[in-house]
Amino acid sequence: METLNNEVVIITGSTRGIGKSIALSLAAFGAAVVINGREAEAVHHVVEEVRSYGGKAIGVPGSVTDEETGEKLVDSAIKEFGRVTGLINNAGNVKDKISYRMNFDEFKEVIDVHINGAFSCTLPFIRTIREREPTQQSVIINMTSSSGLTGNIGQVNYSTAKAGLIGMTRTLAKEMSKYRVGVYAVAPAALTDMTRPHIEKAQKLASTKGEDLPDYWKVGSAEQVAEFIAEIFYAPDQFQSGEVYGVNGEQRSYWTASEQRSIDFHSND
Repeated sequence: METLNNEVVIITGSTRGIGKSIALSLAAFGAAVVINGREAEAVHHVVEEVRSYGGKAIGVPGSVTDEETGEKLVDSAIKEFGRVTGLINNAGNVKDKISYRMNFDEFKEVIDVHINGAFSCTLPFIRTIREREPTQQSVIINMTSSSGLTGNIGQVNYSTAKAGLIGMTRTLAKEMSKYRVGVYAVAPAALTDMTRPHIEKAQKLASTKGEDLPDYWKVGSAEQVAEFIAEIFYAPDQFQSGEVYGVNGEQRSYWTASEQRSIDFHSND
């Protein structure tokens, strides 16, 4: 892959897991990266890690649920690097519980981070893009999940949030195409701090039953997800803006949009 020297990319939730792997990968290919997370110390550590091998990075700590964080991310990128070309809405959280035992705060907290957090960062980014000459294609990537596409027991809040990000992706793709902004959703499957407890639980259950681990829980690495994200930045025109892509290890996939089909309720067939 050629270098990404012209890219300046904001990655929310990039102090660990997939977000951190994405930041390290993009920086290794030459992109300048803006690291974000709620804890300033964790942000600082990732920035120093990127810089330790000659990468370009700055850090902006803060929760994406705070409107000011999105503004600070964009402003800091422009102040330090002169421009901003990419945004990856990766910040996320989980509060898993079966729906009838979940309280409103547990539902709202997940929606706030995934949906409101993504929009609070996207808004200043696209406003900035609209003001510049579209000499370079820009990229927005919303990190979604198969839970938002097919649903998952115990994750009504998370599934709702991830489905909402897909709707956001498709709408922004239509609105921003004339400004040369490609908007993509990526549903990754990877072993991270957030997914490890669920995978270990599934492994234990399968072992108890004497069964193989279900394919759903057989996942790749965060580094493999990061490689796929870098591919999008390198050749965005090879991907369809507004669509959902999956990545699990070496496997790449494409999620088709739901089709509308007519129903004849009066048919006797």
